[in-house]
Amino acid sequence: MWGYIARRLLQTIPVVLGATLLIYAMVFLQPGDPIVALFGEKPVSETARAQIEAQYHLDQPFIIQWLLFLKGAMVGDFGLSYSGQPVSDLIARALPVTFQLAFMALVIEAVLGVIAGFYAGLRRGKIFDSTMLVVSLVVIAIPIFVLGFTMQLVFGVQLGWVPPTVGGNVTFTNLVLPAVVLGLVSFAYVLRLTRTSVIENLGADHVRTALAHGVPRTKVNRRHVLRNSMIPVVTYLGADLGTLMGGAVVTEGIFNINGIGNLAYQAILRGENPTVVSVVTVMVLIYVVMSLLVDLLYAALDPRIRYV
Repeated sequence: MWGYIARRLLQTIPVVLGATLLIYAMVFLQPGDPIVALFGEKPVSETARAQIEAQYHLDQPFIIQWLLFLKGAMVGDFGLSYSGQPVSDLIARALPVTFQLAFMALVIEAVLGVIAGFYAGLRRGKIFDSTMLVVSLVVIAIPIFVLGFTMQLVFGVQLGWVPPTVGGNVTFTNLVLPAVVLGLVSFAYVLRLTRTSVIENLGADHVRTALAHGVPRTKVNRRHVLRNSMIPVVTYLGADLGTLMGGAVVTEGIFNINGIGNLAYQAILRGENPTVVSVVTVMVLIYVVMSLLVDLLYAALDPRIRYV
């Protein structure tokens, strides 16, 4: 198994290099002058401009900037933001907030989606199944920013059950509503994926054999149907954690959460290459780790799978 893990880690090297190079090229080609964005309407002297360009390597081609970034990133140094703060410190403050938000959304979509999808699959064609299909379709059809603003208005402003914005007061209670908004769309996909997998496994040979031998239906559903149905769901959930963290930009903007998505959005507006590429690098690494954990979980869900 350790050899498999080592091979997977080696495969991530070109992924990280390609992702950072691509985002560096996109930021470099972005129209506008980052120095002008930094100073706003204030005049910038040629001396100050030259010092800033030399400090942040803005006078170098983007390929040189990228190589210098990789050199620092290998030792954990992501450079300085245009405000003079270490980018690693900015990420260290923002990443736990977004990770907590994404993890709460993942738990919500996993628990509710698997339970609803499992019972919908068992009751195929019944009222509960039809209701869940309609609900999931409606959730998928509504854009996330519409869901966010609507739930913020109803539950935060009109009913007052939760604070409408989070700001610097990051607590479990304050993140419940943003987590629900962030996880709603994925909840619909998990529900549909679980339902489809359950229906498929209900007709499998090993399920019919177990029932023919007199094994109780509840035990068969729990041990054989649900367990085998979780393999594609776990694959989706593992990749979805990275997707939730990357897609938290809209949710964090609606609820004013100082997370990694908000940090990346502000850095893109200011043209801060080191901050943007550093955030992307961290997100790619999270994707890689989650993908590796999902592969290892396969062996626990399906005894036929072993990594030699």
